[in-house]
Amino acid sequence: MHHRPHSQEGTPVARILLLHSAYGLRPAVRAAADRLRTAGHEVHLPDLYDGRVVDTVEEGMAIKEEIGTEELLRRAVAVAVPLLGSGSGGLVYAGFSLGGALAQNLALADEGARGLLLFHGTSDILDEAATGIPVQLHVAEPDPFETEDWLNAWYLRMRRAGAEVEVHRYHGAGHLFTDPGLPDYDADAAALAWAAALDFLTDLDA
Repeated sequence: MHHRPHSQEGTPVARILLLHSAYGLRPAVRAAADRLRTAGHEVHLPDLYDGRVVDTVEEGMAIKEEIGTEELLRRAVAVAVPLLGSGSGGLVYAGFSLGGALAQNLALADEGARGLLLFHGTSDILDEAATGIPVQLHVAEPDPFETEDWLNAWYLRMRRAGAEVEVHRYHGAGHLFTDPGLPDYDADAAALAWAAALDFLTDLDA
């Protein structure tokens, strides 16, 4: 029987690998990590862009294309692997937009994964994928990068793989609605998303 680590206040602690969006390691992502740490969780926050941070999606996608998705995945895996054998309980993979897509790929490849927390982004799922992890997704409605048809197919594939899936939709919010420094920001949606996300992490121990 695994004993989960707990904070001094008795709050369940998750070990989280948090991956930034195509905009890079923006202040909002560092603030998100701090928010999770304040809730008693252990957070690992790699910089997959080697210090580059941008303010537009076009600039971000240009860096993503320059580095390449496979290399970004490799960089994320390089951070995750040393964490797999340390501490009790598996890793919770989390990410924003592009970081969510990367987090999903890592979580589905890790048989010991404990959970998957996605803000604004998903990835394709192989037909043979199999996982029993809890998954929570927060996404704008509508979202130009996460269309209705795509999300419906994603949900069905994730359920078919065996995951427990929860989807939270935020009508009228921008794509990256949790980042106060971007035009997409929606304070009400962000507050609701964070409340649900923190509950999700606590419930992993329930």
